[in-house]
Amino acid sequence: MKVAFYAPLKAPNYPIPSGDRRLARLLMAALRRGGHTVDLVSELRTYDRDGDPKRQMHLRYKGLAEIRRILDGDYRPEAWLTYHLYHKAPDWIGMAVTEALGIPYLVVEASYAPKQAGGPWDMGHRAVAAVLGRAHMVLGPNRADAACVRPLLRPGAEWRFLPPFLDPDDYPPAPLAGDPPRLLCVAMMRPGDKLASYRVLGDALARLTDRPWTLDVVGGGDARAEAEAALAPVADRITWTGLLEPAALPARYAAADLFVWPAVNEAFGMTLLEAQAAGLPVVAGDSGGVSGIVAHGQTGLLTPEGDAAALAAAVAALLDDPARRRALGRAARDKVARQHGMDTAAKILNQALVDAKEMQLP
Repeated sequence: MKVAFYAPLKAPNYPIPSGDRRLARLLMAALRRGGHTVDLVSELRTYDRDGDPKRQMHLRYKGLAEIRRILDGDYRPEAWLTYHLYHKAPDWIGMAVTEALGIPYLVVEASYAPKQAGGPWDMGHRAVAAVLGRAHMVLGPNRADAACVRPLLRPGAEWRFLPPFLDPDDYPPAPLAGDPPRLLCVAMMRPGDKLASYRVLGDALARLTDRPWTLDVVGGGDARAEAEAALAPVADRITWTGLLEPAALPARYAAADLFVWPAVNEAFGMTLLEAQAAGLPVVAGDSGGVSGIVAHGQTGLLTPEGDAAALAAAVAALLDDPARRRALGRAARDKVARQHGMDTAAKILNQALVDAKEMQLP
């Protein structure tokens, strides 16, 4: 099937590494593994960080121009898939194109927050509701999103779970033999939830200075100075690598002993999945869809979101028990291979495309 692919938040060729860009690339790869032809149909980024209605209207007009460009050309896909919809990054293109061409409209990862109604992103909020109301199929890696998305769907349309996925072959196993043990976190440094996570991490690690360990921090962004300040009490144990391209990350995972991330308000956490693919046990905050990736007591340890003391206690427990770390790491790698591989994703996406094409929706 010829599939038009669009990611309004970050296109797969976006210049700055991020989990969103990584997922967009993986989705295209999984579709191709399923035998489909996949075309990036637009690179328009509709993200509005500040809640500026004038910017949102400008982006909407750019979306209209993209609609005309696509429909005036010769490109005729058999289905459309939009990746990652929410009020700050709506899809101004897909619904109009698919209805004009009479093809199914699918979405992967959509969130809808009723509290955004009437707020600074109301335009995007209403746009998300409109396109979800015309979608054939919505797939998501976080089951928590389904509660607000399903009521928007028209009769006969479906929400389905798509486990977060990657190619396990890209991640060589970690030896788990550091002396002292090497901790790792991989996360952007942005104001908001990411910075909040860095602050919880700094608080937690400051409680563990009686034990030997080091920390590698992979990431960068506008809040780098604030992230460094949050970890200042343990600065002498930290190596700051800055941003790394995805191709460089497997070696970082393979060199670590334990992945640690507070995951404040995390949707699911792609880096948590990558770490486990490399055989790293994970200690993380239990938020969003994290528990769908990290199996508490089996592949890692989950702690209450934002609880620095609990996070510290979980890290301490695994620092003190190398045998348990190794066992959790082996189980993590096995779980990723069985439940979060490319073949699993390709099968789910294939079925979604087939079913969406056969749907007769009002």
